[in-house]
Amino acid sequence: MYIITLARPFGAGGHTLGERLAKRLSFSLVEEEMVNAIAEKAKVSPEWVKSVEAERGGFLMNFINSLVSPSFFERLTDDSKGYLDENIYVDILGSVMQEIARESNAVIVGRGGQYFLREHPDAVHVLLTADEKHRVQFLAQKYQITEDKARQVVERGDKRRDNFYRKLKSKDFDDPSLYHLVLNMSRVTLDEAEDAICSLIQGRMAKKGR
Repeated sequence: MYIITLARPFGAGGHTLGERLAKRLSFSLVEEEMVNAIAEKAKVSPEWVKSVEAERGGFLMNFINSLVSPSFFERLTDDSKGYLDENIYVDILGSVMQEIARESNAVIVGRGGQYFLREHPDAVHVLLTADEKHRVQFLAQKYQITEDKARQVVERGDKRRDNFYRKLKSKDFDDPSLYHLVLNMSRVTLDEAEDAICSLIQGRMAKKGR
């Protein structure tokens, strides 16, 4: 199975690009499926998983739109059989990602996919970068928020991204040597990024005749 992982800071357009890649390549954009699988393994509700991901900065939509509106502790009572915190989440995340990579062609945005699937023979790891000005403007336009609010999202998102990679015991997540392709979204359009990634993955698929 072929996998595309997209590592990115908030505002670089990773989720938007992931949606476009999944549609063009007929891959799965793995989001709810991953949340549900983690919830099942941890024996907690999907909402609990989303709460943990929002805390460590995993869901941009949750962060911006405050989708985690009910009390965190109220939702913990949905399932008293299991338990989930950031450390358990990371352990389960790795095993779930491996399972998904065995079952279907997929696009994985964030969540440390370049680490968990670094040995996967048919994974293509992509790093998106962008300067702060571009990221702020991208978020402000996409979500119709002020640039001041978008800047807060960027700053808080960067801190949460750093925290997540510390959980993975990694400080080199922006090291180009970890990736097959690095794209500066301040200089490359979404169309150009989509074409470049599709060309790479389709070339690999053609060599194997599938």
